[in-house]
This record gives sequence, C-alpha cells and structure tokens, in this order.
Amino acid sequence: MSNPPKTSSTRAAGVVGAAVLCSRILGLAREMIFAGLFGAGRSLDAFLMAFRTPNLLRDLFAEGALSTAFVTTFTKKIATEGDDSAWTLASKMATLVAVFMSAVVLVGIAFAPWIIRLLVPWWDPEKIALTVHLARIMYPFILLVSLAALVMGMLNAKHVFGMPAMASSFFNLGSILGGVGFGWLLDPAWGPRALSGLALGTLLGGFLQLVVQFPSLRRVGFRFRADFNWRDPGVRKVLSLMGPAIIAASAVQVNVLVNGIFASSLGDGAVSWLQIAFRLMQLPLGVFGVAIGTVTLPLVSRSAALGDTAEFRATLSRGMRLAFLFTVPSAIGLAVLAQPIISVLYERGRFDADMTLQTAGALRFYALGLVAYSALKVLTPAFYAVDRKNIPMFVGFLSIATNAALNGWFTFRLGLGHCGLALSTGMVAVINFLVLYAIMRKHAGGLESARMCGVLAKLLAAGAVLAAVCWGLLAWIGPSWAELGFPMRVGWLAGCIAIGGGVFFGAAWLLRVEELREATALVTRRLRRG
Repeated sequence: MSNPPKTSSTRAAGVVGAAVLCSRILGLAREMIFAGLFGAGRSLDAFLMAFRTPNLLRDLFAEGALSTAFVTTFTKKIATEGDDSAWTLASKMATLVAVFMSAVVLVGIAFAPWIIRLLVPWWDPEKIALTVHLARIMYPFILLVSLAALVMGMLNAKHVFGMPAMASSFFNLGSILGGVGFGWLLDPAWGPRALSGLALGTLLGGFLQLVVQFPSLRRVGFRFRADFNWRDPGVRKVLSLMGPAIIAASAVQVNVLVNGIFASSLGDGAVSWLQIAFRLMQLPLGVFGVAIGTVTLPLVSRSAALGDTAEFRATLSRGMRLAFLFTVPSAIGLAVLAQPIISVLYERGRFDADMTLQTAGALRFYALGLVAYSALKVLTPAFYAVDRKNIPMFVGFLSIATNAALNGWFTFRLGLGHCGLALSTGMVAVINFLVLYAIMRKHAGGLESARMCGVLAKLLAAGAVLAAVCWGLLAWIGPSWAELGFPMRVGWLAGCIAIGGGVFFGAAWLLRVEELREATALVTRRLRRG
C-alpha cells in the first residue's frame, strides 16, 4: 500500500496548529486577566489549586487516557470493520463515559475537603475552605470535558481536525467572559468572593467546548443512541488501553500535581508562579507538539492496523522531527527572554515586578524540557497503536518516582525553591523521552535515528545563533528596560522575537533542514492558491 502524501499530515498539522495557537493565546489571555485581577498570591493560589483536581482528572480520564485509547480502537474499527461498527462503539463509549464521569463528579464533590487537604497540607484552614468551595463548583467540568474529548476523538479518526482543535478556544472564551461577568456580579471589588464567578465561568467554558463540536459530528455521520451493552469487545479494548494510559499519558500532569504539593509548602505565590510559567511553556507545546501528535496518532494507528511497519516507522519519526523543528527555537527563546516576556504579558494590576522575577525563574527551567515534551506527544500514543500499552505505563511510574525524588533534592537540599520544582519537571521529560525512544526504536526496527540526530544537530546549531542574538539584544537594552513604557516594551519584545526567529529559520534553511523546506513549500503553495 502506498504511503500517504507527506504534505497531507503537514497540512493537517498546520490546521490543528493554527487552531491550537488560537486556543493557547486565549488561554494565555485568561491567565493574564485573572493574574491582573487577583495577583500571583493567596487568592489565585486557591483558585488554581481548586482547578488542579478536576484538571488532573481530565488528563487521567479524558484528554489523556480516554482520547488515546478511543482513537486507537476507533480508527482500527473503521479500517477493519467499517463505519457502522465504529459508530456503534462510539455510542457505547459515550453512554459509559456519561454514567461513569457523573459518578466521579459526585464523589469529587463529596470528598473535596479530604482531597484538598491532601494536596495542600501546609495551608491555613481559611485558605483550604476557600479552595474546597471552588473545587466543588468546578467538579462537573470533568464530565463536560470528558465527553468533549470523546467527540474530538471521533472527529480526528474521521480526519476532521479543525473544529476539535478550535473547541478549546471556546472553553477559554467561556471561562474569560463568564468568569469576569460572574465574578463582577458577585464582587465588583474583586475580593475572594469573585473567585466563585471564575469557577462558574470554567463550567460555562467546558459546556461550550462540548457543544460546538456537535455540528461537525453530525456531518460525519454520528447519531447518538444510548447503549448500555458495555461487554462489547471494542469497549473492553478501549478500557484495557485506558488502564495503562491513565498513568502514561498523564505523567506530566501527575508530576505537576506533585510539584503543587511541594510548592504549597513554600508560602503564598509559589503555586501561581509555577502555574503561569507552565502555561507559557505549554503555548508552543500545544501549538506544535499537541498539533503534530494529534495528526500523527490516526496515521500510525492505521499503519499498525494494516501491518505496514515501514509506513509506521516513517510517519512516527517524521512527526518527531517536525516537533523538533518548532520547539527547539521556542525553548531557547523562552529561556533567554523569560523575564521580558512575563513582564509584558503579566506585569500590571496586582502582578508586580517581584512576581515577574519569580515566575521567570521557573519558566527558564521548564523550557529545558519543552523539546522532550513535544516529542513525547508524538511518541507515547504510538505505543498504544502497536499494542505495547504497558511500556508507557511503567515509564510513567518511573517518571513520577524520579520527579518526587528530584523535587526534594533540588528544592530543599540545593535550596532552589520553586525553580527546583520546574527543573525536575524538565529533566523528567528528557529522561522519559530517551527511555521511550530507545524502546520504540528497538520494536520498530529503527526510527531513522541517524537522520533524526542530524536534524537535531542542525537545529541546535541554529539555536546557538538564536541564543547569541537574543542575549546580545538583552545586553543592549540592559537597565533601560525598567524605564520603558508598555508600548515600547511590547515593540522591543516583538522585534526581538522577529529577529531571533528570522535568524534561526534562516540558519536552518542554510543548513538544509528538510522539514523546514517542506513546510515552507506547503505555505508557498497555499499562498499561491489563495
């Protein structure tokens, strides 16, 4: 069987990347607005930790385990048994998810006081009570986003990527408009009571993320029928894949949760500094790593189902090279320009210069793991496509244990504080990728490793030029940064990013990085067609 055209996956990744970029920008705007209203301190700590629990469950059961397991099984159903059998499986899974997640919501609401005390044992009773109240409001979010992830999986398997990727933009819009609106109605002075408005806005955003996908789902042929026959082999296959994936696909979020427990012992603000820095690191991760991983998973699942090892190997390795192309400059840019980036985006209202400094320290260390994170978004789901589900699970166990050990070492023994937590997260991502890559390379009989190392070496060489340019521009602006007004800061930062990006991609072009030339050719064709 002939391989799918290279440009098809690149084009799909471009569509998803553009949609995810929109979502990440709105998510960043959401964080900026909330940080400006409340500052990176006690109140925002409580809101972020309250959201952390349902958000973790989202990664455990929805966008991590459920999405990966369902897309893998659903794609194979389409390839081997046809659409009717696949839609029947989809109805069974939708019914099961609705029932199970409703039960999870009720349990979460009932046990919220014990869960929150476990996560933040060092907080005072008043701060814990506020966090419990907010968590109880937001727990239904996990039901909404789980159904949204299932719908996204159906559409991706049918090669519809744009609207599912845009759905999270509607979550952020609902969170911003609803959160600010409800918050102002509850407390125009933006005291702790206004946080309940932000929690209600989160539910509105989750509802919008689900329903905006319904028209696309109807167009591809799905008609929901409640089906409680969960002894179906397809359902059992999804559940058997979900068990290991709960650990493997959400290891990063589990580590972030562990980091939050450590951070809660460091006083007010540490949770917020880490969350804001992690959000900024997730911007390029979502645009590039998630987009490429989303497009790659159905392709490698199809290749595995048809037994085409050569196509599987080529598609997977190419996805990782594309991830490297865009995240190497992103990681270097975030590390070098961390402080001016956070100053421009967040330093206003109750978010002061000291908060900028603390958040920038965390961002620099998070950036060390960005390239590995993006490659893992492509590599990890491929293990489920080839029925090696236990391997990511065991590596996930390893990463959680390693992260906890490094947290204690960096944070307390070396005295790095919250920056030590970010450093351990980045190092764990690198270790995870190296271990999983070595295992997959052996299983697939190679992953074009020589070519991949060559591309990575060229990208790092171009990245060295990028870093030198950015450091030079920082030295040039020097102490006068503090004297610049906001428009001048924005202009300087935009110019610095434009110059650095131009230098990096120019160097990569001269070094003949094939993936860059391919992406450039695709953009050129689209512009000519337009």
